Amino acid sequence: MKTLIVCYSLTGNTDYAATRLAQLTGGDLLRLTPKKAYPDKGWRKFLWGGKSAVMAETPALEPYDVDLARYDAVVLASPVWASRIAPPLRTFVVDHREELKDKPVAALLCMAGPSCPKASRRLRDLLGAPALAGEWELTDPKDKPDEHSEEKLRDMADALNRAAGA
Repeated sequence: MKTLIVCYSLTGNTDYAATRLAQLTGGDLLRLTPKKAYPDKGWRKFLWGGKSAVMAETPALEPYDVDLARYDAVVLASPVWASRIAPPLRTFVVDHREELKDKPVAALLCMAGPSCPKASRRLRDLLGAPALAGEWELTDPKDKPDEHSEEKLRDMADALNRAAGA
């Protein structure tokens, strides 16, 4: 089974986790870049990012090339902003919702605070899916590395590899 990991990362934590997952699974990594960058420091980061997430914005993305028909499964990797996935990943899901509906889709969510099941539920609702093929949450895996985060990434890779029959 060929897996695509679609990632948006503002501070590098989600990119770190998605890159590790791609290494562990042999999956392909697609990094999303919004045409207009979000502030990445100070109060503006939380104000603009949080507002954009709460308002369910779908920002324009830099062009990317992906053929979802080549993949058997997709992992959506995003930071959690205001209990939601980041808007650039929302754009990807909205743009590809029909192509994703017949594939196993898993979520890899990174956050600075405690667990946020609302973000997974909102992602399921956006996809129109009753369940995700897997849901994993990590707390700042790049900025606060620990064995627990690495173990979760290995568990996720093992689950994806088992599903692939590897």
